[in-house]
Amino acid sequence: MPYAAQHLAQPPSRDDVDRLTGATMVEFGTPWCGHCQRAQPLIEQALKDHAEVAHIKVEDGPGQRLGRTFGVKLWPTLVFLKDGKEVARLVRPQALQDISDAVQSTVAQP
Repeated sequence: MPYAAQHLAQPPSRDDVDRLTGATMVEFGTPWCGHCQRAQPLIEQALKDHAEVAHIKVEDGPGQRLGRTFGVKLWPTLVFLKDGKEVARLVRPQALQDISDAVQSTVAQP
């Protein structure tokens, strides 16, 4: 699954996320968040050569339960999962290398 430019209209449930198979990046943020907007080219570049990594973009905020279950406090927060289990997390990433390293470590997880 390639880079997702748009937030999902309806976020998945925590149970759905926990049942995911393979490598997944769950991105929590909002369309109007400046930090989120600045991170988009970095996220897109890091995922460019990793079609095997699912990218789920979830709009977060008051009343949005999925972000709370992951303890999200700042945007963007990138949660990297392997078979539904968290293996890495980045909060407000500012460097392509940090995101690329997290993607690579997620893919390499047994």
